[in-house]
Amino acid sequence: MKKTFSILSIFILLVFSTLSTNSCGSREDTVSCFPNAPINVTINLNTMPLYNSLNYDNGWAYVDEQQSGTRGLIIVRTGNAFKVYDRNAPHLCPDNNTTLEVKNNISIICPKDNTTWILRTGQPESGSKTSLPPKTYPYNYDEVSKTLSIYY
Repeated sequence: MKKTFSILSIFILLVFSTLSTNSCGSREDTVSCFPNAPINVTINLNTMPLYNSLNYDNGWAYVDEQQSGTRGLIIVRTGNAFKVYDRNAPHLCPDNNTTLEVKNNISIICPKDNTTWILRTGQPESGSKTSLPPKTYPYNYDEVSKTLSIYY
């Protein structure tokens, strides 16, 4: 009886330790395969017609230039500020259908499982399969030259 109790105790301890190490406390805990790639993009909103929509509130654009991550970025103008999102789905390991897309100019969607986020804030919409927002990056914006620099 003692040996059975001991083996059962060890088994239970192993199960709980495995569960506690796989908790979903952060992006790193949830998706260890989220790629980290250098981000170093400079966009002049005066001279680059491709990004003209970023001159206006709620305007957005995809950025697929060199050093814009593994799948590119989504940039959204939010008043006098910007949101810069990674196009990798924050809750899934990258594969064929996990590149985030803008839908109806108001949402971001993951084509693999139809999880959606609010474009302007990055908050998951109701019914989403994750509470994680898309990964964001810091930026600097020079209003005089209208130059947006994104880095990570």
